[in-house]
Amino acid sequence: MAAVTVIAADDGVAARDWREAVRAAASALVGAGAAGEGYPDACERVVEENGPYIVLTKGLALVHARPEDGGLAVGVGVTRLAAPVEFGHPDNDPVDLLLAFCTPDPDAHVGTLAALARSLSGGLADRLRGAPGREELAGALKEAVPDA
Repeated sequence: MAAVTVIAADDGVAARDWREAVRAAASALVGAGAAGEGYPDACERVVEENGPYIVLTKGLALVHARPEDGGLAVGVGVTRLAAPVEFGHPDNDPVDLLLAFCTPDPDAHVGTLAALARSLSGGLADRLRGAPGREELAGALKEAVPDA
């Protein structure tokens, strides 16, 4: 049986820089009960240590950390920023949309990430940007991750 994915959505989030954006996106998973209190710190460290590789495509970052850094359930969140922020990515800045992801173990999330990747290549980012509000953001994300 597939694990149920926890969905979180925030809209119009104000962030002065990439750190605030990453923390806001990860905090949505904490608020939804999918990640522990230390998860936003861990997600910020990922970017500090590895650079802006999490900026996958124009304007979109995938915020995440290792399962042992606080993943309590498979969780996916979307955070739409009030104004885009720079991550320092040479091609895909500025970022206005953050998908946050957590998992309790290295294997539980494979299907969820595969569904998310398929949906992104099928225009998910545009649907999220066009969603009128938080409920519609959550709905578009639920469609992208069918087991949620």
